Amino acid sequence: MSPAGALVRNRHIAYFSMEIALRPEIHSYAGGLGVLAGDTARACAALELPLVFVTLVSRDGYLAQGIDAQGRQIDRPDPWDPEQWTSPLMAKVPLPIEGRDVWVRPWLYLVVGPSHYTVPVIMLDTDLEENASEDRQITQRLYGGDQAYRLRQEIVLGVGGVRVLTALGFRIHTCHLNEGHAALLCAELLRTHRRPAEVPCLKSPAIGCGRFAAPACMT
Repeated sequence: MSPAGALVRNRHIAYFSMEIALRPEIHSYAGGLGVLAGDTARACAALELPLVFVTLVSRDGYLAQGIDAQGRQIDRPDPWDPEQWTSPLMAKVPLPIEGRDVWVRPWLYLVVGPSHYTVPVIMLDTDLEENASEDRQITQRLYGGDQAYRLRQEIVLGVGGVRVLTALGFRIHTCHLNEGHAALLCAELLRTHRRPAEVPCLKSPAIGCGRFAAPACMT
């Protein structure tokens, strides 16, 4: 059984966030959004709630600030090593971006509650030998690069996150989006869970329909 195998059965709510603050040594957060996600994960572990969290590995962190010789503020990468704090999972999924397949691999971090209940955090990584050099950089730096780089990151988080959870065996019925960075997961759900034409839905599409088989999305 994989490290995630025992965690799959009862986790049916997925929380997607571009960043998450797990511990000071893991530089996968930039500020309040990540702190909120991290606090939510710890609260879920304390309350024994059936959630799984999905984020990017962000190997180079967000930024480390400093002052140069001229007294100007500068920033540089703030790297961390996933191998020191997380476990690699035996799953890889292809993701079409700009006409080519980009492979995504998950790492697993466990948030442990006071009763030893664990909440899994899936961290997505494209730094793989199968990928072109530019694609290996997609999950490298949190909020780095231009708009095209950010869009690739959001494709990996939203679409790739859904596919990785499926590959790992999770059966998710509710998705929570921590702001709009994972919004493209809604397009992936619409692609894979098509509503029959004869089934009416009077509820908001942001919440979902009671007869709609796909997971609901909440922000």
